[in-house]
Amino acid sequence: MNMKARMNYRSANPQAFQAMIKLEGYVQECGLEKGLMELIKIRASQINGCAFCLDMHTKDARKLGETEQRIYLLSAWREAAFYTAAERAALALTEAVTTISVGGVSDELYEEVRKHFDEKQFVSLIMAINVINAWNRLAITTGMTAPAEL
Repeated sequence: MNMKARMNYRSANPQAFQAMIKLEGYVQECGLEKGLMELIKIRASQINGCAFCLDMHTKDARKLGETEQRIYLLSAWREAAFYTAAERAALALTEAVTTISVGGVSDELYEEVRKHFDEKQFVSLIMAINVINAWNRLAITTGMTAPAEL
């Protein structure tokens, strides 16, 4: 496994990086709860195996007051009773969109998410899931790794 960066994509193509920053900026200001956004980022990064993003977003979640227990059990959220119904819907959507080629997004999942989020929020959720997947793919492809220090 590559433990050394292949390139610095930020300096290699600043315009591409700025386009990602603009999308990230929209997601940060879209009105969805910040803690939920971090859960989405962590769950997608777990699925994609992005150590750099997992390191960053678990730290960010803790800064927002997220508990260690909820972070540790996020990959098994279906078996953990302390996630809300809205969080569960968003996490299920995160998994479906992140692995979209496997089964798509079912009508049942769409309806479950819509019980908790209106149309605008639904689109914001999709954008949030897409942007973390894009960051994961940038980090993994260019060889970004979590910092060696703890």
